[in-house]
Amino acid sequence: MKPRFALTALLAALALGPAVAQEKSAEAPPKVEDAANADITTAEDFFAKAAERYAQIQDYEGRISITTGKYAMTGTIAFKSPNLLRIDFTQPAGQVISYDGAVLAVYIPEYRAILQQQIGDKPGAASAKLATAEGLKTMRRSYFVAYESVPEPLPLAEGSAEKAVRLVLNRKSVAEGFKTIRLFVNPDSLIIRRMIGTALSGDEIAFDFEQVRTNIGIPAARFAYESPASANVYNNFLFKSEE
Repeated sequence: MKPRFALTALLAALALGPAVAQEKSAEAPPKVEDAANADITTAEDFFAKAAERYAQIQDYEGRISITTGKYAMTGTIAFKSPNLLRIDFTQPAGQVISYDGAVLAVYIPEYRAILQQQIGDKPGAASAKLATAEGLKTMRRSYFVAYESVPEPLPLAEGSAEKAVRLVLNRKSVAEGFKTIRLFVNPDSLIIRRMIGTALSGDEIAFDFEQVRTNIGIPAARFAYESPASANVYNNFLFKSEE
């Protein structure tokens, strides 16, 4: 079941902290000369500055694209601190991921299936690992941080006019889901534009975040999800509940 496989991989990856980019909030982002050039000399320092920037983000909404192999997913993502998440997909159409702080739900319309997982306060769950300062702190504790090549911003991709500072994170222990993580950070806003995680198998999962607005006052009710009555519910699809 390809959709289920892709979503399970996505959820595992999201717990590591993919982020937002191209923000359009009223907040003034750090200036390039202040944030990117003044006192940042090491990759660890640059990463710490990004974490400080994330501490200012209470919520966000924007476009997300996830690509793994030939399989692509697109949709709208919303997050509210500390642990609310929702993704409404346009591709696959009608697919939804929702996390209300206790229960993770994945709706796959193709199979009329709801995958549910009671997460709550389970250690390592997704409760505080998404696009937050805490998420970046977790990554910093679990990975060695280095520049991919040089500290200066490079094109996001070959031929792209958009530039980003490129970081490479290598895991410190085999317990981490990704062997390496590549982060593409906007040098002006210190916000992650792209994240590419490489699994032990060598497979890559790429996340792109665009048209994002931050600190817009998203209500908690936005993250409540009512599943279709005709859907079949499958509980504990990630791990067995301890309840």
